[in-house]
Amino acid sequence: MVRHGESTWNNLGLIQGHADGPVLTERGRAQSLEVAHRLPVGVVEAIYASDLERAQETATFVGAALGLRVDTHNALRERCFGALEGRPLSALDPAHSGIRDERVIDATARPEGGESLDDLYGRVGTFLEWLGDQPHAGDVVLVTHGGTIRALRAYCAGEPMLDSTWGAVPNGSVWNVRQPAIVHATSG
Repeated sequence: MVRHGESTWNNLGLIQGHADGPVLTERGRAQSLEVAHRLPVGVVEAIYASDLERAQETATFVGAALGLRVDTHNALRERCFGALEGRPLSALDPAHSGIRDERVIDATARPEGGESLDDLYGRVGTFLEWLGDQPHAGDVVLVTHGGTIRALRAYCAGEPMLDSTWGAVPNGSVWNVRQPAIVHATSG
């Protein structure tokens, strides 16, 4: 899994979620190029990316470096923050995010018009179930977002969102997971 490069809204400290206004900064483009060249050519068989522009821009670098097309899936979007999107990160308190001190304390908390962490977990779980039915023999790269990567990691580990860690997922970082053999239908 690859987190998109730094976006204009990352740089401004704004809540992004499903907003499609943020694009990569010059630094974000450099991060995307760097990560694209770190991925193994010939091992990766497919690339799937969020349909949001910041992830699409990063995926373009990855696809060019690996010589593969990029398929988009809205299931790989960041968590929707509804009415909070575009506001400063300081507006996202534990009552709306469900996160305190890098730990999920309430997986059902949701901002007005947004998704809960359980919703995100279910969305990425459904995507992974679909991905498991695809005829891939090699590795697959997912170009996505920080919150989505955290939810994907929890799902692949068979852990519920509640009480999971919510540590840093830097822009342009790469995370390796194995898709679970047994699919988990709920986050518990």
